[in-house]
This record gives sequence, C-alpha cells and structure tokens, in this order.
Amino acid sequence: MFTLPLLPHTAAASSSTARREPSPGLGAPAKQAVAVGSGGAVSSVNAYATQVGIDVLRRGGNAVDAAVATAAALGVVEPYSAGVGGGGYFVYHNARTGAVHTIDGRETGPARMRPDSFVDPTTGKAIPFDEAVNSGLSVGIPGTPATWQRALDAWGTLSLAQALRPATRIADDGFVVSDQFRAQTEMNEDRFRDFTPTAQLFLPNGQLPVVGTLFRNPDLARTYRELARAGVAAMYLGDIGRDVVRTVQNPPVAPGSTRTVRPGLMERADLAAYRAILREPTHTTYHGLDVYSMAPSSSGGTTVGEALNILENLHLSPADTVQALHDYLEASRISFADRNRWVGDPAFFDVPAKELLSKEYAKDRACLIRPSTSLTSPVAPGDPRNPTGCTAPGRGSLEPYEGPSTTHLVTSDRWGNVVSYTLTIEQTGGSAITVPGRGFLLNNELTDFDFTPIQAGVPDPNLPGPGKRPRSSMSPTIVMRDGRPVIAVGSPGGATIITTVLQTLVNRLDLGMSLPEAVAAPRISQRNRTTTEAEPAFLDSPERRSLEALGEHFVLAPPAFTPSPEIGAVAALEFGARGKVTAVAEPKRRGGGSAMVVHPTS
Repeated sequence: MFTLPLLPHTAAASSSTARREPSPGLGAPAKQAVAVGSGGAVSSVNAYATQVGIDVLRRGGNAVDAAVATAAALGVVEPYSAGVGGGGYFVYHNARTGAVHTIDGRETGPARMRPDSFVDPTTGKAIPFDEAVNSGLSVGIPGTPATWQRALDAWGTLSLAQALRPATRIADDGFVVSDQFRAQTEMNEDRFRDFTPTAQLFLPNGQLPVVGTLFRNPDLARTYRELARAGVAAMYLGDIGRDVVRTVQNPPVAPGSTRTVRPGLMERADLAAYRAILREPTHTTYHGLDVYSMAPSSSGGTTVGEALNILENLHLSPADTVQALHDYLEASRISFADRNRWVGDPAFFDVPAKELLSKEYAKDRACLIRPSTSLTSPVAPGDPRNPTGCTAPGRGSLEPYEGPSTTHLVTSDRWGNVVSYTLTIEQTGGSAITVPGRGFLLNNELTDFDFTPIQAGVPDPNLPGPGKRPRSSMSPTIVMRDGRPVIAVGSPGGATIITTVLQTLVNRLDLGMSLPEAVAAPRISQRNRTTTEAEPAFLDSPERRSLEALGEHFVLAPPAFTPSPEIGAVAALEFGARGKVTAVAEPKRRGGGSAMVVHPTS
C-alpha cells in the first residue's frame, strides 16, 4: 500500500528552498517560500495577503475566516488577478465532520446572453478575441462577494465586516509597489490607457507606478466599507451593483481612444438573481489517498481526477523520470480531450462527471498510452458512458483559449480545518475596465465560453447562455488519507492550472520529491495540443531530448503573469504528524510567493 513519507524537516527549512527577502521598507512584509510549524498556515502569492491570513489565525479565527480575509487582501495587492469584480471556487475540509464542501462562485452570463452573443451579425463569424476581452460584453456577473458571505455563514466565525477590515486598511494606507506589480501594469498599459478610471487608478499622473513607492486605493477601501456596512446586498441589490451595471453597459472609454469597445448585456436583475452554489466535490482515489476537488462548472476536478485515474494504471517511478513524465503528458492529453467534449455548466448540459471519474473508464483510456511513442493531438475524446476500448471514434478538438491569470491561496487552522481557494478576474487585468469610484477591475470571464461550436455537428457544452457559468480550469484540491488532510494545493494559470496541479501531485506522490521540490520543479503542460508548452529550465534539461525522441514537440510557454515564460504559481500545504504543517509558495515564479505558519518551528 502506498504510504506518503513525511517531509524531512531539513528539506523543508533549508536555505535552498526557503527563500527570504529583506523588507523593502515602508511596511512591506518579508517574503519566504517555505514555512514549517503548527497552529495553522497560509500560503499565497503575496506577503501582504498571507500576513493578513496569519493575523486572523493568531487572533482565534479559523481557516475559513483566514481564507476570506486573505482573498480580500489579494483584491487590494493583486488587483489584476482577483477581486470583488470576479469569481472563483472554494474547497473546504471540515475537521469536525471529516467532510469536504465546495462553493461554486463562478461568474454567470446575463439573462440576455445567447449562444451567438460573441458572433458578429454582419459577418457571421466570431468577433476578434481582443475586441471581446476589452469590452462590457465579456463581463460576467461577479461571484466573489457571494462566495465570501456564503463561506463565512456556513463555516466561519467572523462577520464579513471583520474579515474585510485588514484589507480595507491596506487599501487606505497603501502597499509597496513591487517589480511584479509594475511589470503587470506595463503589460497592460496600452489597454489601461483606453479606459479613463483605469488609467487614473493604475497609471498615476499618467505614469507606470514606481517600484518602492506606496500604492493606495481609497476607492476600493470605500467599496469594502460599504460591503462591510450593508453586506453583499450592496453588490447584488444596491449601489455597488448599480455602478457595475452602468459601467458594463457604458464602458468609460478614454477620450481619443481608437479601441472598439462593445457594451455589455448585464442588467441589475442579473445581479439580484446571482447565487453562489454549494456543490458536492469531485472525488477519486490515488494510491489509497482520497482526492477532492471542484466539480463542474469547473473542469478542474474531473480532468485532474481522470488523469490521476489513468496514471494509476501505469507505474510511475523516480527510477525512470522520463517515462513518468511521458505518462503524465499522455494522461493529461487524453483527459483534456474528454474535458473539451464533455464538461460545461451542469445546469445546461448533462455532464457525465461520475463516468469521467470512474476507474473503469480510466483503464479504458489508459490503454491508448504506449511507452515508446507519444500520441498525436488532437486526440479524439472517448465516450465515458459507452467506452470503446483503445479506439476512440471521431476527431479531437483543440483546447480553446482561457485567460492565464487568477490567484490561489490555501489556509489551515489549529483545529485541522483546511481551505483551498482559487479566485480570478480571468485575464491579467481582467477586462481592463475599472468601475468609476469603486477601485476594482471587472472580469472578462465570459470569454471562457466557446464563441462558436468547437467542432461542427458535435454538441458543445460550453457555448454562451443566459445565467450560464463558463467552463473553468480552476482546480483547488485537497488530498486526504483516512479522513485527515495530507495536501492542499492549487494554482492560477488558465487551462495550465490543471496540468500544474497534476504535475505537482505527480512530483510529490510518485517521483519522491518533497513538496517544496515538487512546486519548484520545471513545468511542462500538454492540453491535447500539437505542441507541449515548457518552462525555460525544462527546455535545457536532458529529459527534454529523451521525450522528443518519443515524439513530443516542445515550445516555450508564453508569458502569463510577467514578461517571463512561466506555468502556474502554486500555493500548497502539507500536513504531518502532531499538528505539523509545511506551507509552500513559489520560490521564483511570479516574483515568489509567501508562506507563513502561526507557530514556526525553529
């Protein structure tokens, strides 16, 4: 029987993995990639946000309280990745009951949205993607405030007002501009200049923010205070929602801009109708461990789970890393073929989630994998309700575009509760449209719909629709053994979220890496494409040449969060004996993340 080895303390705390940086002044918290201790933990991409979560835990709050407070802080210090203008997925392990619960806080399409809403009626073709992104048409009904309230009501101990207080203070007092924040602003500078309130907020005095200076957002502080005073009704029934709808319907385009900006379809009734949904998590087993994640409307849980089930039919071993990586890529390729065909919003499409996660179907799909050669993409999807063995009739379809931004956080507390939470506004910078006087960007989440059917004559589960949730790849995951948490993990990165979470689990559970090593290892991502994306460090590795000999074709991963080619940005926790927890964040990607524990081990 597989046994997960405990993480050696020396590996977790060594100077080679625990990256510390001196505070750059003006109150910025120090940053480290690994923290070991007890009493609870937080890991996120940003030290300000992680510190907020740790402070909540130290004052007696639980993991849910800390997760909401950390997320609210990320809305201040990581405004291009998440905020009250977006949505996400919340996965929670209740230590008292042993159960895992999830909240689907995904954005929805407005009531006026139709399957052809992204089609230009004058041409009959999909409108240009860039034109869709930077528009009111791309803005879905935000789900993040409703998610926070639902999580606190169900499992928290703090009020929303209490959870928002630390983030409000950061928005008022300001945070230190980092190289990462400036780089992300520069990546978006052209489109930010096309929207008056966005330029006023993020390009002060018409200039990029200066590294080392304080960035304040008093408008967002006022928005948080209004949410604290009136509750989430301020978004869904009140003045904040009124301002959101007005902005979506009449985007505040800067004078002199030549950008074509389409108005959106959102109305106030759409906000009033929004609900964050409690869903059953996806569940599968891997080497005797229980793996829980997010069910559709996200494709994360079914796709990671199917790939793990496929891999369980093979024999991954650190003694043959090349073969293990080959199997990982093939399992990902096959599960993405099925994802693209079968996963969408279950309120609109009969998603065969149970069948996609069945061990029998995984065995059927695993027989496609050959140890000496790679499959050719696009691989055809199988039919999980009617498996056909090693032959899959029909043609495969290439993975549609999905924005690469988003952020992820994990929290735990002294009672053993755990949260894995991924939240987003889609693209880095979302729609680029800031709500005037409110201090937050609106999402461009509806571009996650397929603009037109992917394959003629084949039902597409992910076309736009009224009240429909676009398919996501967010994969907040909690791994359990005998009812107790072992690992909590997740990542941003669009469709690469799935492969990032999958590769991190394979690294840890199959290849003998410690969790910090599993997070830091070079990443590769195969999503049923003709090429496999890879980070620069992998392209320089001997494994690349061996995999190319098997027929794999690698290309450099595109920039996502910074001008550097990167795949994902993991935040993770691992739980050991006697309350020990190891918090892990990225050591380098996205400027390095931040991991903290309540009681550090010396």
